[in-house]
Amino acid sequence: AQPAAPAAMEAREPLRDLRGALRAVLARVREGEPGEGREPFDLPRFWDALGQTFKVTSQEATKLSLAFSRPPLTSAEDCRKLSEDVQNAILAVATVYYWLPKGQGTTLRKMVRDATTEVVEGMIQLTETILSAPLESLSQEQLISTGGVWEACEQVSNLPRDNQAAVASALAVCLGVVKDALEEMEHALVEGQDPYSDIMEDEELGFRGNRDTYWSEADRKLLSSCMGLMKASKACLKKVLGVVKAYGKADSPEQIAQLDDLADIANEISPSVDELALSMYPPMNQLAVRLNAAKLASVLKKVLEITKTSHVCPPSEEGWVQFLSGAVDHNMNKIKNFTQGQL
Repeated sequence: AQPAAPAAMEAREPLRDLRGALRAVLARVREGEPGEGREPFDLPRFWDALGQTFKVTSQEATKLSLAFSRPPLTSAEDCRKLSEDVQNAILAVATVYYWLPKGQGTTLRKMVRDATTEVVEGMIQLTETILSAPLESLSQEQLISTGGVWEACEQVSNLPRDNQAAVASALAVCLGVVKDALEEMEHALVEGQDPYSDIMEDEELGFRGNRDTYWSEADRKLLSSCMGLMKASKACLKKVLGVVKAYGKADSPEQIAQLDDLADIANEISPSVDELALSMYPPMNQLAVRLNAAKLASVLKKVLEITKTSHVCPPSEEGWVQFLSGAVDHNMNKIKNFTQGQL
């Protein structure tokens, strides 16, 4: 017969079961479909319940961590009880998350799902830390993991309360990324001036041999139109964010769906800006630049089209939509003209 496991190992057995149970909850939350509840959905009631479950989870994390931070050794019975309480708290979080129907907005739902996922992941991390730590001592890792759960649970108070707020917050994130990319490119253009261009211009070829580190004159012409397109991206996101904040509503299924469509397509702007920016660095392949510019231009046109046909764009706002659409076409046409010879 096997020698009896030391009391300490036995006492922690429920934590191993807990870890398995939490991983199962995590998998379900990650891929789970929302419950389209039978009773009418009540948004304020949902937020109260979600806030409550996050709060209880935070408290259970504290209890669990304290139980394994000092002597005497936690008994198997106590550990079972603690594990059960943690599991119930996490199940309650997941259950309330499932209340939120897709009809309230996919952008909102994704943000709530991410917050829920972080809480469950934090609790798994804490459980693993306790399992791997020496007995009855509060390790630095355990302190950090406990703090991680607290932080994840506090996030509930910062979540957007409806799809209009969720889409505004998503657009603000996109705008931040595009602003950064634009600043980086402006900086590179200043840094990337070829110090010898005026004296080393090759008469025969029209550019210096070292195309790997500097932009040729032809490159620079193309660059200015690409920058025009990047600036239009920033202006577009800024304006769309402005009208979503001013006119966006989440009162009807149609309004909620329009906002989601806007968020989905606007999400494509920053990766498209990044792709274009990467292709702009020397040595420049002008055809690659043209393709990436065309991709970005078509995303921007779609964003403007969707904005124009949605409830966030009253007639008084149609002017800038028209103007930005013209700016996108203008820069794209110049890019096509500059790269005609490359086709």
